[in-house]
Amino acid sequence: MKIPELRIAQHVAKMPVIQGGMAVRISMAPLAAAVAEEGGIGLIAGSGLSVEELKQEIRKARSLTNGIIGVNIMFAVREFAQLVKAAFEEKIDLLVSGAGFSRDMFTWGREAGIPVVPIVSSAKLARLSEKLGAAAVIVEGSEAGGHLGTQRSMREILPEVKEAVSIPVIGAGGVVDGKDVVEVLRLGADGVQMGTRFALSEESSAAWEWKQHLLGSREEDMVIIHSPVGLPGRGVRTPFTDALAAGEDVRRMGCDRCLKECERHFCIMERLINAQQGNIKEGLLFSGAYFTRIKEVLSVKEIFKNIREEILRA
Repeated sequence: MKIPELRIAQHVAKMPVIQGGMAVRISMAPLAAAVAEEGGIGLIAGSGLSVEELKQEIRKARSLTNGIIGVNIMFAVREFAQLVKAAFEEKIDLLVSGAGFSRDMFTWGREAGIPVVPIVSSAKLARLSEKLGAAAVIVEGSEAGGHLGTQRSMREILPEVKEAVSIPVIGAGGVVDGKDVVEVLRLGADGVQMGTRFALSEESSAAWEWKQHLLGSREEDMVIIHSPVGLPGRGVRTPFTDALAAGEDVRRMGCDRCLKECERHFCIMERLINAQQGNIKEGLLFSGAYFTRIKEVLSVKEIFKNIREEILRA
């Protein structure tokens, strides 16, 4: 198969791969820039960062590459509007957003001349997104890591979305190698988004303990937790998730009010940061469904080399 370009508004990626914006602090400037340098679209995860931190990460990424750099900001975070506007002030190339749905972001994007790409899980939401001005949509299915908007496979939903809209459609969830990329492209996708494979890269800002815990986990260690944002979330087992499943009190003393709406049975930002920093005992690791197919930590360059070779062989 010839490697197709991925066009989103005025941006053309030589590789049809978007690196998922994994929060908190997994997808930072080093990872996003490395992906952009390889011809993909690199995303900085803005959720859980302050406005100033996000600006600094965007500037750092810009200093490392001339490639396409975007941000992923969850609609569920309280500072969503401030973070989006800060990213637009820094002239980010595109905005990706999920974990809720904002109509306002399309207006802000139009005013700033910056493409907006929502994460959707149905043809209905994809059609609405196109009507509101989305430059593309990312179709995320039940195989994805982190917050889930559906119990259906991306491979089921994607053809329905492709038929419903005329903007580019990107498949996300359960894409870990070039063979998966080929499969999703043949379903009609214009590109793919890959998260867990890049979380297990050298350039990922996850602690070494985070990466080793995921590599050492087995299929039966997959867990679905109920997130304080009100959605299910896919991750892997840790002592914290065991305590959560056992009904233990894992609430945090005090609250930073980081989410618009929070059920407060635990602090998700705190638990994700714990894991990202290497405190697996007290942490939460989000991961896609097929993480066991990833056998080692590789550089972004090696990951793209393998993807290119597998696409060209197809």
